[in-house]
Amino acid sequence: MLINRIAVISIFAVTVFTVLLSCKTKSKNAGDNETASENKWWKEAVVYQLYPRSFQDSDGDGVGDLKGITQRLDYLQSLGIDAIWLNPICASPNDDNGYDISDYRAIMKEMGTMQDFDEMLAGMKKRNIKLIMDLVVNHSSDEHEWFKGAKRRRDNKYRNYYHWWPAEKGTPPKRYSIFDEEANAWRYDSTTKSYYLHYFSRKQPDLNWENPALRNEMYDIMKFWLDKGVSGFRLDAFPFMAKDTAWPAMPADFTDGQFVRYYGADKKVHDYLREMNEKVLSKYSDVYTVGEGGVIPFSKVMDYVNEDNHELNTLYHDEIANVWGRDSFDVGDYKVGRNNVLGIKQIVSKWDEKFLNKGWNTVYFTNHDQSRAVSRYGNDSAQYRNPSAKMLYTFLLTQRAVPYIYNGDEIGMTNIRFKTVEEYNDLQTRNRYYIELKKSKEAAAAYLLNQAELSRDNSRTPMQWSSGVNAGFTTGKPWLTINPNFTQVNVDESEKDANSIFNYVKKMIALRKEHKDVLVYGKYSLLDKDNKQVYSYTRESGSKKYLVVLNFTSATTKANTGIDMSKAKVLISNYDKPAADSSLRAYEAVVYEL
Repeated sequence: MLINRIAVISIFAVTVFTVLLSCKTKSKNAGDNETASENKWWKEAVVYQLYPRSFQDSDGDGVGDLKGITQRLDYLQSLGIDAIWLNPICASPNDDNGYDISDYRAIMKEMGTMQDFDEMLAGMKKRNIKLIMDLVVNHSSDEHEWFKGAKRRRDNKYRNYYHWWPAEKGTPPKRYSIFDEEANAWRYDSTTKSYYLHYFSRKQPDLNWENPALRNEMYDIMKFWLDKGVSGFRLDAFPFMAKDTAWPAMPADFTDGQFVRYYGADKKVHDYLREMNEKVLSKYSDVYTVGEGGVIPFSKVMDYVNEDNHELNTLYHDEIANVWGRDSFDVGDYKVGRNNVLGIKQIVSKWDEKFLNKGWNTVYFTNHDQSRAVSRYGNDSAQYRNPSAKMLYTFLLTQRAVPYIYNGDEIGMTNIRFKTVEEYNDLQTRNRYYIELKKSKEAAAAYLLNQAELSRDNSRTPMQWSSGVNAGFTTGKPWLTINPNFTQVNVDESEKDANSIFNYVKKMIALRKEHKDVLVYGKYSLLDKDNKQVYSYTRESGSKKYLVVLNFTSATTKANTGIDMSKAKVLISNYDKPAADSSLRAYEAVVYEL
């Protein structure tokens, strides 16, 4: 018996040693970094964000739906993406385009049925495409049964699913609402003579995560979708789950830079995320989570994505968007303005360094809360739309991070630039306009001019599939105006044109997958850091080393990389071939193998 035990122990020791050696080898191969993170499917994935209202309408009601998505899965497969982040499709009265959920286990009527969902998901799995659901955790709709019950009586079982302030205590402490036309986060309910809290629309009452019953409801909802076969969640507005319910008075000079301090993201958020992981996420294999982390201070991001903490896999941040032409937010030390190449270099480099040994980063240009990539970061003129969009995708798909492509950007869709407030659907734009109008007509006009470039509706206009009626999006009246340039900018034309943005993106995705040891996991090193026009860096793993050179401007210029280019091989370029004198033309992008 003793001999047998010794034999078993010996075999076990050899097995453990082999496993450990294998893990170490995989880590080194994945960027030659002893501390490199473990390989995961979601680290290697190219994620396609799909805004369902605007993607494809199958029934002629003017609103995109699930059957429409299913009809276009072959297109998405041809692009080469690995996962889809789907904006909300749950039952909703659509005060905020689905982010006001009235039933977390039902499908929005405009989107179709649960059978449509099951068929869509089956179609994705057939094509090896994973689905990431948008989970709205901070608030529900005021038409949810929970809130309807909470409003009936103070002693209703759902009362403590929300935050209330009884009127007999006087006026509640001031809280700012992002979407409210009066900027007031407390709304009076005459039935129970109380105020309820809503950081967003008045029709989006905030959920009370301090209540264990509410938390368990949300965990059960997550299990429902995971059991259906989804592969992960994007947690909408998750930092606001935690609130200081002592409701300390906000200072008179409150600014957006103080947002987190007064609105959430305190220690309780970590408690909720760890509990969520323990009760739900850890019970399923390889679930991916990404948190909407724009308000999380840079100094605290690792607290959320450090693997040892068992909270989230990734966050996405807004720093690139904030530093490039957005003047309404505190962006710290960065100078705000277009063509802020130095700012982007600083941001990307510091985030890459942050995740060198722990955690993992994400990178994007556009989402449903931002304007179009080529209009904002590139140049959407007829002359430069094609090369500048390709340059942006060269950057996006050569980062050590999860890249997100927003639907329509892969064909170079542009901002629509509405001129009147009546043209906008976006709740935030409309409400903010009327707040500015109370100040003066001049203030309102200035805000509207700003929104022509930055409004969320710029990215929400319907997908441009063809030059036919309504761009091939719908046979009915589109829910939002289609960009008039659809006759030139559309999928049909893009697929046929070998030189199109679409076909370049396909090549870049394929290149990233073929060279994932370098382009996904490899070491990132910034070069020529003080160049105000050119962004250049290397990616390397083992003996492999690639150079990425990007001209972010319309001017002809040069990069000063200090690298001997005599033996360099061009892997991909957005021009036919690089210039003989190594100059960079307008928005030129080249990836070299050194």
